[in-house]
Amino acid sequence: MTGHVTAPAAALADQLPSWVTLLRAPNPGPMTLEGTNTWVLRAPGARDAVVIDPGPLDPGHLAAIVAHQPISLILLTHGHPDHVEAVAELAQRTEASVRGLMEGVQRPDDPPTDGELFRAAGLTITTVATPGHTADSACFVVEGGSERAVFTGDTILGRGTTVVAHPDGDLGDYLRSLDLLSAYDDIPALPGHGPALADCAAAARFYLAHRRARLDQVRQAVASGARTAPDVVAAVYADVDRSLWPAAEWSVRAQLAYLDQAGRESGAGFVGLDTP
Repeated sequence: MTGHVTAPAAALADQLPSWVTLLRAPNPGPMTLEGTNTWVLRAPGARDAVVIDPGPLDPGHLAAIVAHQPISLILLTHGHPDHVEAVAELAQRTEASVRGLMEGVQRPDDPPTDGELFRAAGLTITTVATPGHTADSACFVVEGGSERAVFTGDTILGRGTTVVAHPDGDLGDYLRSLDLLSAYDDIPALPGHGPALADCAAAARFYLAHRRARLDQVRQAVASGARTAPDVVAAVYADVDRSLWPAAEWSVRAQLAYLDQAGRESGAGFVGLDTP
């Protein structure tokens, strides 16, 4: 039986790329693990830095980021407050540009795009749309010298698995995003929470297998008589601390929506639940 995952989905990275500094925000918790990872990127000899996910609006954390000025670019993996709450203040203090795949973080005449390429801080940065955790989730593939890394936000975490934040998050999108990330073999995954992982592709493949096993469990729970999303949570996530059940219910609702849609498309007739 598939159980609750708390361990890393792949081996831990031995070290970070030479152009990466980790600043961890002081917001630990069940959903944020040790805290939000803010990543500061600057190749050796480069003048400006790039910041990925400024994190919460904590004065000490913000001061630690600002100490890395000059900062020319702020990148956002998605719009959840624990990643973006400090962005307006940081942008004001540093006059940095802000980019991400969520609406409202850049000029209306300059919309974000999948595949958008940046050359900043002596690095090459490519935006990869990875919806699923949220509709606006993105990863950033960064290259500097002989080193590469994928900054995964909450799409892949350093420990455990992430929630699909239904209805904004979508499980079908998430599975496709994981399939996309499974192509980045032997490239470190630097997540939004938890430790860095040595192999993005290995983590993505683990997540895919875990999600598919959870889908089987949801099917079995419904077949056994679960009539509401909380019923499914109680059956499928019985080994999870109850403080995490509200988040698990987001994922269950995403799983039920996915199974319902797949059943409609295939004619298999999966009977979904009433999940208002």
